[in-house]
Amino acid sequence: MALRTYANLLILGVGLVSSTAFANELKGVRVWPAPDETRVVLDMQSQADYSQFMLSNPSRLVIDLNKTSLKTKLPITVAKSEILTTIRSSNAPEKGTTRLVFELKRTTKPTIFSLSPTPDGSYGYRLVMDLPNGSGVGAVDKEEQAEETATENNLAKLPSGTADIVVAVDAGHGGDDPGSIGPTHKYEKNVTLAVARKLAAKINATTGMRAVMTRRGDYYVGLSKRSEIARKNKALLLVSIHADGFSSPKPRGASVWVLNTRRANTEIGRWLEQSEKQSELLGGGDVLSSNPKDKYLGRAVLDLQFSYSQKEGYDVAKRVLANLRHIARLHKTVPQYASLAVLKSPDIPSLLVETGFITNPIEERELTSNAHQNQLANAVYKGILQYFTAHPPEGTLFASRLKAGGMKHKVTSGQTLSGIAAKYGSSMAAIKAANNLKSNSVNIGQVLVIPGSGITTATTAPVVKTAAAKVVTNHAPATRIVWHTVTRGEYLGKIAAKYGVTMSSIRQTSHLKSDKVMVGQKLKIAVAATKVERHKVRRGEFLSKIAAKYGVSVATIRDANKLRSDKLAVGQTLIIPRS
Repeated sequence: MALRTYANLLILGVGLVSSTAFANELKGVRVWPAPDETRVVLDMQSQADYSQFMLSNPSRLVIDLNKTSLKTKLPITVAKSEILTTIRSSNAPEKGTTRLVFELKRTTKPTIFSLSPTPDGSYGYRLVMDLPNGSGVGAVDKEEQAEETATENNLAKLPSGTADIVVAVDAGHGGDDPGSIGPTHKYEKNVTLAVARKLAAKINATTGMRAVMTRRGDYYVGLSKRSEIARKNKALLLVSIHADGFSSPKPRGASVWVLNTRRANTEIGRWLEQSEKQSELLGGGDVLSSNPKDKYLGRAVLDLQFSYSQKEGYDVAKRVLANLRHIARLHKTVPQYASLAVLKSPDIPSLLVETGFITNPIEERELTSNAHQNQLANAVYKGILQYFTAHPPEGTLFASRLKAGGMKHKVTSGQTLSGIAAKYGSSMAAIKAANNLKSNSVNIGQVLVIPGSGITTATTAPVVKTAAAKVVTNHAPATRIVWHTVTRGEYLGKIAAKYGVTMSSIRQTSHLKSDKVMVGQKLKIAVAATKVERHKVRRGEFLSKIAAKYGVSVATIRDANKLRSDKLAVGQTLIIPRS
């Protein structure tokens, strides 16, 4: 009897030792590569008790999880990360400890912190590691740096009055923050990225405008950093794209939100504010609005510019709503107010577009439809375009086009007449006539009058191949005549931009008495005679660099090659139209 009791106590003791040794569990590992860093999230049973150290030759980060058992599959091979290659387990220093080894491409300074369970219970305890890329530069970074350098070089060569209107396009949530989740488990973060990409493409297709995305893939960006990206790129507007969610599946409709430093006065608004705090809990870090020492929020209290930004943001929001009503149900017909961290940039007008309720079964299907996403992006784009057309910022190409009699351009080093004509959507013949030029030669420092400079805008109308356009070579050596048949959705300004000529020149050659044109009408258009060159893309080349080499605009190369983006592949052959 005593022997049996002793055996039972021994078994119980072993059990107690075992349960003590493994008081925690590593249930899963999630990895989120981003352009600047890679985030690793360890899903734990309870709060992690850990220690860490670095090893070199090769570079490794070692994490010891004390009193923790391994309940997930390792090793993990990490793709698309500029710093991390593999996560594996290794021999632990003592029993009951799980040792993880993160194999790195180079030395880095990791940031490691713990997160508590989210209020709704969707995520439990987590240990988060942010691994900066360090001195290495990723493929995306190289491309962005090259484009930024080219843009800076080009801007340095350009006279004032030709600057782009930069719009920061923010895709809400991302990475370990999925945002709201629909009835069939569709994630808000995927909808926002899809719509944001489409919106950015439309902005980039507009002469005089440029989009900067706060995130380009499925990774998390802190709310304050989104504003910093906009500020760094000198954005004149920040548009944050979201898909609404609510505790009930009943609410429907799109809405647009602007900043109010006071608490929202509607249930939906309070839910939205709470959702933003939830996002920060998922992604890690503190909510900007909860930090009274934040320099931007503190500055906003005294800075009159903040009031200006609120007013301008509200103006854009009204125009976006007016366009959204044509393609979607509206939850609210006027802009709404909420205290949202992503909007708290005192120097940048900002708005948040809720494209619909992903928690509503009907709108979940719509929001994940490519066609509806394109309609949403186009509605937001139209609102932005209408605002900047009505209120063009000084020093931009939008403002310059409104000046009577065209605008003036000072020729700088490396510029050609054909390149200048392409930049302003004009023609060589029109510029020569306006400046009484006898040849195509221009001199550095020469000031040219650009007649009727226009802005080419993006359109959602289907691209119609101009099979009806009959090309006839004119006897004059500098021009050729194109016969264009007007199709549905076309207007004189759009046709002029297509052929790189002015509206007045079409009116003259076609003997038009007004700017009105009709479907099926044939127009006689005099365009500059061009020759075509072919360019094979070499390593290190990018679109703006190639455009500068041939003295043409980026838009000219895009149109000639029907490019959907500015990304090029080594060995790709481009058609370069030359005058």
